[in-house]
Amino acid sequence: QVHLVESGGGPVQSGGSLRLSCTSSGYGYTRLCMGWFRQAPGQEREGIATIASDDTPRYADSVKGRFTISQEQVENTVHLRMNALKPDDTAMYYCAAEAQIGRDCPRLASSYDHWGQGTQVTVSS
Repeated sequence: QVHLVESGGGPVQSGGSLRLSCTSSGYGYTRLCMGWFRQAPGQEREGIATIASDDTPRYADSVKGRFTISQEQVENTVHLRMNALKPDDTAMYYCAAEAQIGRDCPRLASSYDHWGQGTQVTVSS
């Protein structure tokens, strides 16, 4: 049973920064895709960043250049560094994990079976 726990969310002013972390446990896969998703009220869950077992990142256009995903595989932890935050970044942020198939990791929420409980990020103008 894969268990994911996010931390690091909270309120921040526009232009500020936050770092989210996700610690995982319980998976037996040798190659793992890790992803960060976000969901604002009334909107679909959006895949914003993924990282593959070889540390290859992928980003949504909405966060490219502002957010950085990284992982510490020894610690089973994935981070999302968020800079230049905007009010539009306000959402619940979720960590997700899935066995990696192929070279790239998908950014579709439906491709992931394992989810954390989420951490709220609120950006004020």
